[in-house]
Amino acid sequence: MGLRKIERTSSAYSYPLLIKNLLRTPMIYSPDQEIIYRDKLRYDYRTFGRRVARLANALERLGVEPGTTVAVMDWDSHRYLECYFAVPMIGAVLHTINIRLSPEQLIYTINHAEDEVILVNAEFLPMLEAVKDQFTTVKKIVLLTDEGGTPETSLNLDGEYEDLVGKCDDHYDFPDFDEDAMATTFYTTGTTGLPKGVYFSHRQLVLHTLGVFTTQAGFKSQATLNSGDVYMPITPMFHVHAWGVPYICTLLGLKQVYPGRYEPELLLRLIRDEKVTFSHCVPTILHMLLSSPSIKEMDLSNWQVLIGGSALPRGLCKTALDLGINIYSGYGMSETCPILTNTKVKPDMLDAGPDEQAVVRCRTGLPAVLVDLRIVDPDGKDVPHDGKSTGEVVARAPWLTQGYLKEPEKSEDLWAGGWLHTGDIGWVDPDGYLQITDRIKDVIKTGGEWVSSLELEDIISRHPAVSEAAVIGIPDEKWGERPLALVVLKEEFKDKVSEEDLKSFFMKFYEDGAIPKYGVPNKIVFTDSILKTSVGKINKKDLRKTYG
Repeated sequence: MGLRKIERTSSAYSYPLLIKNLLRTPMIYSPDQEIIYRDKLRYDYRTFGRRVARLANALERLGVEPGTTVAVMDWDSHRYLECYFAVPMIGAVLHTINIRLSPEQLIYTINHAEDEVILVNAEFLPMLEAVKDQFTTVKKIVLLTDEGGTPETSLNLDGEYEDLVGKCDDHYDFPDFDEDAMATTFYTTGTTGLPKGVYFSHRQLVLHTLGVFTTQAGFKSQATLNSGDVYMPITPMFHVHAWGVPYICTLLGLKQVYPGRYEPELLLRLIRDEKVTFSHCVPTILHMLLSSPSIKEMDLSNWQVLIGGSALPRGLCKTALDLGINIYSGYGMSETCPILTNTKVKPDMLDAGPDEQAVVRCRTGLPAVLVDLRIVDPDGKDVPHDGKSTGEVVARAPWLTQGYLKEPEKSEDLWAGGWLHTGDIGWVDPDGYLQITDRIKDVIKTGGEWVSSLELEDIISRHPAVSEAAVIGIPDEKWGERPLALVVLKEEFKDKVSEEDLKSFFMKFYEDGAIPKYGVPNKIVFTDSILKTSVGKINKKDLRKTYG
């Protein structure tokens, strides 16, 4: 008989999944709730809605129309949140520029994305000045500033944000259009060569919002989220829409706190004074906060922190749990919008002790609602979910990027066989928890065997003297590669712990059968800091260049 499609009444409304519809609920449930920017500004959701409309009118006056790409260079701010909504809601495309790119990468992304309007914080004007002669599509530049006034610049500015917004009407009739229209684009710098552009539609962003919120709030576990929470991102808003969480928290009408530039003392003060209950960040940012002397004076027992971007080391997890922080992992990548998994402690483990729970909280997590994950061998066949058989993680979900912008060959590689290939190796245990063991390119191949750099980092993080660590493979004539560990010691342990002490610590794990003997690093290097990428991850590519 075949499929029977529903009949549509000619006057029925199809309700496209558009970002504008995420704003309806908070205006009903939480119009008086606050949105806060540092210690500089606070307003309610009613004002937010009016400002989004004003910004839409201002962009239209600047010549922005459906399909125009509007770029933003700013710290995490209320302005950025307004752009998250206003730009795509008028049918334009929001390009969130990574403010830590090199000049070569910056101008490449601006021209490749075909940016016509750039909204730029005064602090980043020198970055644009350095590349302005290479613009190919930029027509207008708008200044963003906290201080007022116009700084000296060789750029031709087309107005200041607050002035432009203030002159516009606070009503805008946001149109309906195809939900598959591109809403956002940004560039991933996680691989070699020039950055690759990923892109997402209105439909994808709305479904990511609904799917991740359902995962976060719908299951009994330690990880919850509701309208009573207070949200502060500590993940840059240029990086995968701050993991998409601002859309979720706006839908729920949460009190939101945007910290601007990340300054440890300010972040801790905002957590304390605004009673922040939910944040997300990469491990290095949390490590920075936990290393602050002020942390000892704070009650963090109501603070929930989702860790992503890199593996959560067991040592960092234990330190956070000891401070009362509700810490756990999530997983995704730029190409996946980004969230694929979330580490939910299942109900039968909620009463377990912190050491036992730490094992689960450091797992990569359970698939989010609507996410289909597989672990496959090199032939694309599924491996057993036995907690030890490893393979590449491939995924399907309604919010994965459909390709790389203007790069069809790389897009086909990404989607080989109809599954998005993450480039990560991992396993799934019988309870359904995913554990990423390494990036394919970061696995250490020694003596014909694979050793997980993440597992070795997790081990060394548990030594009481270790503040931060990274493990890489370096060339070895006999074995192909051998592990090298880079270690930052806690201040009180400097000059008191030797390389042999840490090697002996590794040997205990070998003697217990946790790692093979060839997993014990040949060399341990003490350093004051470990090189990071533009989004705060350990930069293993450059570390291998330096130490290889």
